[in-house]
Amino acid sequence: MDWEKCNKQKLVKEIKTDPELVKSLIMQSNNKLYSSNLLELDIRTAASKFILVYDSLRELLEALAINKGYKIYNHDCYASFLNEIVKDENSAKIFDELRKIRNGINYYGNTISLKEGEALIKQTKILINIVMKYLEK
Repeated sequence: MDWEKCNKQKLVKEIKTDPELVKSLIMQSNNKLYSSNLLELDIRTAASKFILVYDSLRELLEALAINKGYKIYNHDCYASFLNEIVKDENSAKIFDELRKIRNGINYYGNTISLKEGEALIKQTKILINIVMKYLEK
């Protein structure tokens, strides 16, 4: 979904920036990342660890959006936000793929292997670092 469609469907709205909310979201993101690190990675925890790391990323994206004056109401529009507002097409594509995998796990009972879990977690953490750099600007 592109940014224009997100706006037309009222899945995005312009807001005043809220530094305290941004700070709180970053803290919550860090807490989820910390929690994921407490879990040993094995076949039973791979999906759970990935989802925690994904949720950490999504909270950072929410913080970044608020920092730029937007409230985004669905995960699909975060990819559009990255692509069209942040101007980072590569991160948008990666996030969209991660989003689809997470949705498959959460809503369709899909599973991931240990190897897939390792790769997804690594990829998500790389994206977390990229988003953190945007937040530091």
